[in-house]
Amino acid sequence: MAMIQTISPEKAGGKVAHIYGQIHEVIGRVPNGMQLFSSSPDLLEQQWQNMGYYMQHPTLSFPLLAMVRMLVSQDNQCEYCVGMNENMLINMAGLSIDQVMATKQNPQNAPLEEKDKAMLLFVLKATQNPKSVQSTDLDKLKTLGWAESEIMDAVFHGARNIAIDVVFNTFKIENDL
Repeated sequence: MAMIQTISPEKAGGKVAHIYGQIHEVIGRVPNGMQLFSSSPDLLEQQWQNMGYYMQHPTLSFPLLAMVRMLVSQDNQCEYCVGMNENMLINMAGLSIDQVMATKQNPQNAPLEEKDKAMLLFVLKATQNPKSVQSTDLDKLKTLGWAESEIMDAVFHGARNIAIDVVFNTFKIENDL
């Protein structure tokens, strides 16, 4: 059980129940990762809206975003997020266990097209050592066809994931995978 009080789907009311209903519709359940945010209903709403934005992103693919989350969470030792995204890559994106493990060992091994792999590596650079990013890094992504808005979205996704990792690790989220 998490160190902070959460609201279970069975006991939810008002805004929390409404958002839980939407989550259940899309995911089929309300994972502990979302229940943790129920202690702050407005934050739960914000997190769900953010997830919706990225689930419907027109250019940042599901596998790319799941790899960003998995690898950023690996850096932050958030076992919950690593496991959740491993499962998504295997069960929803169709990657093999070997492909996921190879990606975790070396992101250069990610089974992505060149354009997406370059974005993945850039986001990892930005989240691991943001001051090391140079304009030439952006130029490389632009040459591959990425727009600045897409680059911003990808980096924000990785940076926000760091915040989620901190929250999950702080409150000792229970693994429900």
